[in-house]
Amino acid sequence: MARGVMLMSGGIDSPVAMHYLLRQGHELLAVHMDNRPFTDDTPLEKVVDHLTVLRRQYGQPIPLYVVPHGTTQTTLMRETDRHVGCVLCRRFMWRSAERIAEREGASFLVTGEALGQVASQTLSNMRSATASVRLPIVRPLVGLDKQEIEAVAKSIGTYGISTRPGVCCQAVPSKPATRSNLVQILREEERIDVDQIVEDCVRRALVL
Repeated sequence: MARGVMLMSGGIDSPVAMHYLLRQGHELLAVHMDNRPFTDDTPLEKVVDHLTVLRRQYGQPIPLYVVPHGTTQTTLMRETDRHVGCVLCRRFMWRSAERIAEREGASFLVTGEALGQVASQTLSNMRSATASVRLPIVRPLVGLDKQEIEAVAKSIGTYGISTRPGVCCQAVPSKPATRSNLVQILREEERIDVDQIVEDCVRRALVL
């Protein structure tokens, strides 16, 4: 079986996606992009509790990298078009996860994305975001609807954790683009030092 890096939020989807791959026998590491100060402590607390449940169920250590992402959000908000902020944000998340995968000898990335659930998960936005990395991306939930995902979350014991109160990310633009093209995204990224931002984030990551 292969080794992968899973992008983990505090929401319902990512622990369910991780469950499917762990059930197949894959070895996973988790990466949580820490959006503080644009959120509170609860997303990280939920991720830690999700992993406690999954470690116990599958007998895997599942290391957790916590990558500071708030400074990246600030740079994007100041220097780039807010309309495509969610796509740019996702591109930086993927880049950080890929750097960690390279360090850890992992061969693929994983996400809990399901097609069309939110603005960043439309087909064009997913394509624009994932063009930022070379490693293949696995989406175990891509064709499931929310009710199906919630049912699995309840069955594996993560739903109650995911639905605890918490502050949603305050960096999300009021009118996020549901369609994007890569030419536009690359033009926005010319305004910032992409490599330096990613390098700083991964260098400051903590392993829990």
